[in-house]
Amino acid sequence: MLFNSYAFIFAFLPIAILGYFTLNHLKQVTLGKIWLITASLYFYSYWNIKNLPLLLTSICVNYFIGQLLMAPEGKNKKLIFRLSLVFNIGLLCFFKYAGLMGFAKIALPLGISFFTLQQIGYLVDAYEGLTERKSFIDYAFFVSFFPQLISGPIVHYQHLMPQIEAKDNKQFNVDQFSLGIFLFSLGLIKKVLVSGTFSGWASPGFDEAVSLDLLAAWKTSLSYTFQLYFDFSGYTDMAIGLGHMFNVKLPQNFNSPFRSTSVIEFWTRWHMTLSQFINTYVFTPIVRAMPKINFRTTMIATFLAMFIAGVWHGAGINFVVYGALHGLALVVNHIRKKKKKKFSKAFAWFLTFNFINITYVIFRAKNLDDALKVLKGMIGLGGVVVPKIGIKSVGAFQDFGFKIGTYLYPDDYLLLAMLGGVFWVIFKTRNSGELEKSFKPDTKIALACGVAFVFCLFGMNKITEFIYFNF
Repeated sequence: MLFNSYAFIFAFLPIAILGYFTLNHLKQVTLGKIWLITASLYFYSYWNIKNLPLLLTSICVNYFIGQLLMAPEGKNKKLIFRLSLVFNIGLLCFFKYAGLMGFAKIALPLGISFFTLQQIGYLVDAYEGLTERKSFIDYAFFVSFFPQLISGPIVHYQHLMPQIEAKDNKQFNVDQFSLGIFLFSLGLIKKVLVSGTFSGWASPGFDEAVSLDLLAAWKTSLSYTFQLYFDFSGYTDMAIGLGHMFNVKLPQNFNSPFRSTSVIEFWTRWHMTLSQFINTYVFTPIVRAMPKINFRTTMIATFLAMFIAGVWHGAGINFVVYGALHGLALVVNHIRKKKKKKFSKAFAWFLTFNFINITYVIFRAKNLDDALKVLKGMIGLGGVVVPKIGIKSVGAFQDFGFKIGTYLYPDDYLLLAMLGGVFWVIFKTRNSGELEKSFKPDTKIALACGVAFVFCLFGMNKITEFIYFNF
């Protein structure tokens, strides 16, 4: 079931909210948790019920392991912890990389990356004594809570469950619900109206065109860059909004990443909970494993952590290249930072944004040939079309790949307007996190949300899944 579907908005969500707060109001707190766990499992299995046994198995096994790690008289904790990592990472690798291991290609179970990472974080905290033993119902609630089950944000047990247990949060809160509706509507706008529009320009360039000229290639790459951003940012806004409806504040996951003036800054702003996970559970252990900790070994750890993050997205060579490029970029940025070499802010932004845009081409492409098709076009190797209405070609220029002719169609003008609009939003408006902190419900906001919501409803006749569902 998708957040941007009629079934979710008009049936599942109202029933889930009504049942949860009704049971809490009747002092049936445990039944309220069971209600929401059941609703979350239904939400998950609605997409493909065959995936449900995997989620349930993962929850049961990891809960049992966590209990062993937190037992005061527990023995062989290090061995148990290592086996838990083998189980979770092995499970993830099997489904993600079955084809590379000689098995038949297996459809990736929905959300496996996110609920696996979240549970690995829990087991690390249990091993280090940072969390206490809780009931199976509490643990199942922590893992399955549907707003963040499929694509995050990745949360820690000690962040989520104290909010669920707080007495004040067990009753329906109009202010929290209003904020939730606002953020959910904002995310729906991003997904349906913005990301959905950009996808109409990105997909033909990647999936249909045999070659791309200069302008068509930039049209394709920029469209996908903004499609991906508004798709995932929209999902996160909707997830955080849903959390507020249940009186839960989920962590911020985006902080205007396209304002970044370095790749280092970008990864502190983009998919923040994943970046924090990588830093805590991948980068730090690699550094600790080094024979000596210095700048050189730290840079090796930085590259390896980012490389692993790239491969985490999938088994394709494009993800390997994507992770390696970002790892190298982080190392280069750190070296420049150490040597105190700086560019002007505008030039640093220009380099960073174009690096992100280029690497997203590799991220999106089905294979490296498709990526090279777009990248070649972006530097003019696929030909250069100079827009001029009414002239189809000019003799000798064709020998050099230049063609003068009708190029700007009505949808191209819309694209230019959209690009101008999103850059204005990125640099001149407050982001979702800032709006969340300063939110005060009033008639104008309610009217704006209502109008935008109606437009989104018309755009939801063609339901599309979120991009990060594939990871």
